[in-house]
Amino acid sequence: MATVDYKALKNGGFMRQKQKGCFSLRLKVVGGNLTAAQLATIASVAEKFGAGRVHLTSRQGVEIPFIKLEDIDAVKSELLDGGVFTGVCGPRVRTVTACQGSDICPSGCIATYPLAVEISERYFGRELPHKFKFGVTGCQNNCLKAEENDLGIKGGYLIKQEKSLCTLCGVCVKACRRGAIKISDGSLELTEASCNYCGRCVKSCPSEAWQGEPGYIVSFGGTFGNQIAKGKELAPITADKAALFRLADAAVDFFAGHANPGERFRAAIDRVGWDDFADTVAKAYENG
Repeated sequence: MATVDYKALKNGGFMRQKQKGCFSLRLKVVGGNLTAAQLATIASVAEKFGAGRVHLTSRQGVEIPFIKLEDIDAVKSELLDGGVFTGVCGPRVRTVTACQGSDICPSGCIATYPLAVEISERYFGRELPHKFKFGVTGCQNNCLKAEENDLGIKGGYLIKQEKSLCTLCGVCVKACRRGAIKISDGSLELTEASCNYCGRCVKSCPSEAWQGEPGYIVSFGGTFGNQIAKGKELAPITADKAALFRLADAAVDFFAGHANPGERFRAAIDRVGWDDFADTVAKAYENG
């Protein structure tokens, strides 16, 4: 009897179940998006080779349980024919999660799904000392909980005011949840230190006196499992996607170069030192 390489199967998304000879297959889902045709393929495979059901994971993933060992090749072939790809497990970059973003959600400040696709194409499946998770959320409502990810990206607006268009209606003052905008002596005053780039002033202004440029707020070192820690923002908001990817490259490379096998990104930063990592982030941000 041929030896079964369970590690290779797990790396390819086939996770052993409690039930002997059965696997729960993790699929590749980027940004929580699947087409109706892909869903139909998944349903067909689940009916034919599984138990007729799927599991939706906490990270927007889809898993098909009760796949038999002897059916694995057939399952992969039928999924591929339907445009569905298997996911990954183990010490590598995992599925990129994203909310619906500005393409659909009125609160969104950035287009999250296209960005998730770019991140996935750049990093998905890369071998690292431990798993590494990206999450993209469109605004300060933070539906995707960006700071729970090894690298989280949150959408925001870099704002400016066209004072000639302002009617002092006060709508933006009411819209701002941070108390950063006030009317004083016949003009609007913005306390920049209180602004969190949510963009509510831009979205609410009836005269377009507030202008906003979509930007990325990046957090590093979040984790939400056996150890819970909130990611830290170590770089200013940026509207430059090239700068965003320099930051992401720097984080992944730092992890690859400094972490011990089996050590999460956050633990590696804690051990090496946040000052050292902050220097790496600053150099990446500034090296335009």
